[in-house]
Parts: sequence; C-alpha cells; structure tokens
Amino acid sequence: MEPITLCTDRLLLRPFEERDEAAVAAACDDPDIQRFVPVPEPYTLKDAEEFVRSTSPAGWRDDTMYNFGVFTHGGELAGSMGLVRLAHLRTADRQAELGFWTARDQRRKGYTAEAGRAVVEWAFTSLGVERLEWIAQVGNEGSRAVAQRLGFVEEGIQRARIVHRGTRRDARIAALLPSDWGYGLETPYLPSPRG
Repeated sequence: MEPITLCTDRLLLRPFEERDEAAVAAACDDPDIQRFVPVPEPYTLKDAEEFVRSTSPAGWRDDTMYNFGVFTHGGELAGSMGLVRLAHLRTADRQAELGFWTARDQRRKGYTAEAGRAVVEWAFTSLGVERLEWIAQVGNEGSRAVAQRLGFVEEGIQRARIVHRGTRRDARIAALLPSDWGYGLETPYLPSPRG
C-alpha cells in the first residue's frame, strides 16, 4: 500500500522521514518504552535510522505494518501509532492489531487516544478490518488506558503470550469491532449466548 497521511484536530499522522530520526532515537531511548515495547536497549540513532529508512517503509510496501509517526501540528513527535499483524487482512479473518508508543514529554495530553481514533476509523472504513486487537503486557497501564478510551473490550489475560527481552510474559488482550463504533460487519457475527 502507498503510505497515507491522517489529520486530527491537534495531530498529523504520517510516515516517518529521515528528519525524524533524532526525535525517534530520543523517544525510544526511554526506559518506560523499552520496558514494554520490543525496541533495542539502549536505543541509538543508528536504530532510529534503520526503523525510519527500512523497517517502516518496508511495512507499507509489503503490507505487513502500516506505521504512522504522530506529530503535533507544531511538528513535535508525540509518538508512533500503527496497524501490525496485517497478514490477516488478506484472508477472511480481516483482522489487525493496533500498536503504539508515546514520547515521554507528550504523555497525559490525550494525543495517543486521538491518534488511535484516527487509525481505528481508517481501519474500519477504508481497510475493511472486522476485528482490531490490542495486546499488551500485564502491567502496561498506560497502554491499557488508551485501549479503554478507544472502546476496546478486554477478553482476558493470555499466559506467556509475549516474549520480551528473552522472557515470556502474560498479556492482556482486547478487541474492537466495527459494530462497537456503529459500523456494520460484512461477515455475519453470531455472538455466544451470555450466561
């Protein structure tokens, strides 16, 4: 897919560019991001260059990850937001996972939820996603709070779901369906009886 740009009231979501590398390196060299996100530790400018110049563009080109840099209208890096595990979009499953991180000095401003709303809307209306998942390590309460603000419904804890820094860790999983946002599903849905 050709990369696209999304806009919100306060944010611009666009593919990362070479001019963003120093800001990405500074943001990802944060122990709070490294604690939960599978980025190198320490995170160097070379790591940012690899991500910006190779990994992120390849994701768009190969339809494996649609990643956006999240920027304020003033040009400051607020974070990263994207869809991952896109192989399921090409099957009847039509699923993806929402992944994100927020730069330390941009937290608690509502930027991540605002960016998330734009990406979720795009996923449901333009990509035909029928199930959007959020998965995060147990204990990642910042990520969980964003998922809750977006309307994700928690489905439980999966044991040993995530391998992070060589250790299996439990993860919370939640899902968001188009119907949760007032959209229809192309594939019929038969929920299990509640009991």
